[in-house]
Amino acid sequence: MTGGRKPEPPPLPDCLHVREVMALGAARLDPEIVAYFAAGAGDEETLSDNEAAFTRRALRPRVLTDVAGLSTASTVLGHPVVMPVGVAPTAEHGLAHPEAERASALAAAAAGVPFCLSTAATLSLEEVAEVAGSPRWLQLYASARRADTEQLVARAVGAGFEAIVLTVDVGIVGLRDRERAARRANPDHPYYRGRRYLTPGHDVTASGFPATWQDLAWLREACDGRPLVLKGVMTGEDAARAIDHGVAAVWVSNHGGRQLDRAPATLDVLEEVVSAVGGRAEVYLDGGVRRGVDVACALALGARCVFVGRPVVFGLAAGGREGVAAVLGMLRRELHVTMALLGAASVEELTPASVRRR
Repeated sequence: MTGGRKPEPPPLPDCLHVREVMALGAARLDPEIVAYFAAGAGDEETLSDNEAAFTRRALRPRVLTDVAGLSTASTVLGHPVVMPVGVAPTAEHGLAHPEAERASALAAAAAGVPFCLSTAATLSLEEVAEVAGSPRWLQLYASARRADTEQLVARAVGAGFEAIVLTVDVGIVGLRDRERAARRANPDHPYYRGRRYLTPGHDVTASGFPATWQDLAWLREACDGRPLVLKGVMTGEDAARAIDHGVAAVWVSNHGGRQLDRAPATLDVLEEVVSAVGGRAEVYLDGGVRRGVDVACALALGARCVFVGRPVVFGLAAGGREGVAAVLGMLRRELHVTMALLGAASVEELTPASVRRR
């Protein structure tokens, strides 16, 4: 290495962990695309804190326990999964790889984990449904026109999606300075064509998807018996209210730190949400998960399933379907080893007693 340059990331087969795969993927994308996928809101304090929150916890290993037959298997909304780690909904996988969401869905299916497709996917939900395994969910933004939302949900139900995940934290779109700075540096890059929210003078206060609690009743009816999951819940009060409105699960998420800067890290509010739900519904978490020890920590603190977004997108950029498979495989191997060293032969044996604050 000369001139202070960063070393080149290793090729995919030589990557040891998720961050190396992510670095490889980022190196293969234009800076403008990297900024889109990686940016957080404002000074990116919440973005950074999502990862830092895991370092504020320590795991408590137990010894002389019988972990023969150790299994990472679990269920999510009643569906069996090989491990409780899923693919979070992230937009426009086609920016990362030509195979787009098809490759991500195939990798998730092969790994036996949940796959949640973004409403803003590159491919149609019908195209992805053809290759997606189970569980397969559709993430939804509620349109200002109820008929449009109902039509989209009906398409998802008809295509075999097994749950609808309503994102509730984008009542207005957050200001992501890193992405806006990338446009300022290269305003003519093809990525920016048609992206009005990055156009100078665009009225950001008129953006977003302002759903309300009153929308949940007709949305549940539109789901035609499929579970409705609320993604973006960050307080115990909202979690309890969501359960009162009949949702099947609440998903602790701050949108990867892309919406409200200085919002707390998701791990820091997980126990509050789990307590408020009180076992009446499943609780999921995303944000900052990069290691199997992160997964184990979140499961121990009450998450039923943990989801990853940026690792999948950058894994896709690193090697298509194989890159996503590498990310999921690394997380499963690390989770397996972590569970063994914690003395947990099953994910149910991961409890709050497995974790302490540093």
